[in-house]
Amino acid sequence: MCRLLGYATAGFNLSLNAILGTENVEAYREMSEIHNDGWGCSMLYEPIETPGTLDGGAPAPETGTKLYKTTVAARLDPVFPELASEAARGGLWHLRLASSNLPLILENQQPFFTNGLSFIHNGDISDSHGRNITTNDQYPVSNSVFLSTGGRSDSAIFFAVILEYLGFGYDLDEALAQAVRELRQAYPRSSYNCMIQSQDQFIALNAAGRERTSSRIVEIYDEYGQGEKAQDYRVMRYRALTDENGSPAGIVVASSGFEQSEADGWKELGNDQMIVASNRTGEWSIRSI
Repeated sequence: MCRLLGYATAGFNLSLNAILGTENVEAYREMSEIHNDGWGCSMLYEPIETPGTLDGGAPAPETGTKLYKTTVAARLDPVFPELASEAARGGLWHLRLASSNLPLILENQQPFFTNGLSFIHNGDISDSHGRNITTNDQYPVSNSVFLSTGGRSDSAIFFAVILEYLGFGYDLDEALAQAVRELRQAYPRSSYNCMIQSQDQFIALNAAGRERTSSRIVEIYDEYGQGEKAQDYRVMRYRALTDENGSPAGIVVASSGFEQSEADGWKELGNDQMIVASNRTGEWSIRSI
């Protein structure tokens, strides 16, 4: 049960502050008063070394990934504003509210990262009796693929299912769609809102199993005197980015929780829709799953 934020540019570096403005970045950060079970981000950067350079280890990559995650709430972590001002070609940002009493351990912090892919998820994958998928020893996911995610949570299982479909030869967006279709057979009411990033693509999916916010989420927000902010909890919105000449330059997508007005260009992403964007050209499109 988390807050998601991600962006892709037309191949150039922009900081989170540049994309959202410092006031909105601070508003996003302050959501960690409630989503206080840690945070993380994954940013694409261009390595200083020439790609392919042999320096005694692995060859220098063409695109690097800077990964940071911690069990400290974002509003209490002095690293957050430093990374928010650091420019990147694309990035994922995640504020965690642990689901179904899953443990507050670093392994369960997101983004998960493996094979050049970063993944973040907002949802609690449980059945109608509240039993989380992590308790289902019979769920057919490869143990080796699951271990490769580095996590132990329902979100890690979701990521592992996506990785399996990638292994079957599906493109990234279709692998994500296939994973949701499979998981929904056993967990139809769960939320699969998520974002995934490769060195070429950024994908954001809105796939909530229910339109209304669960009573538990409303109760949690009410405890902080912010119950009204829970009403659009499952909503995801997007805004096209433009460069200094007004030309298309990418896209930013976010969960609700900070100001996202239509006047500023924000639009709601429909349920069971995903945005598929290039973090090299900035081109993007919307497709259904």
